[in-house]
Amino acid sequence: MSDSRPAPVQKFRIVFDEGEMVGPGKAELLERIRESGSIAAAGRAMGMSYKRAWQLVETMNAMFRTPLVVRARGGAQGGGASLTETGAAVLAAYRDYETAARAAGQPHVDRLTALLRSRNESV
Repeated sequence: MSDSRPAPVQKFRIVFDEGEMVGPGKAELLERIRESGSIAAAGRAMGMSYKRAWQLVETMNAMFRTPLVVRARGGAQGGGASLTETGAAVLAAYRDYETAARAAGQPHVDRLTALLRSRNESV
């Protein structure tokens, strides 16, 4: 029998204060808004309602000195959303943090992984 495990996943969240945090979900939402130009489309792609996606955007916009996402009202082509310069900077800083933290933490994850019980071992 094989004892292969999926690679451990490191997920990072930065908590600034109560209710003020940036983590993998908010970073993904920002990326999807940047790619799609739509809060609704970004939310759908992540399996969340427009209301939930908009709540997350509002939370992030309120956290920082300037908004991360701006909306354009509808019209002939409908509305849209885009990242501001601050939004792009926050996303880039978070992704850089993730990369650095993952690299710094990998030796520790490897040590922990080596101590895991084999999948074939009985309890």
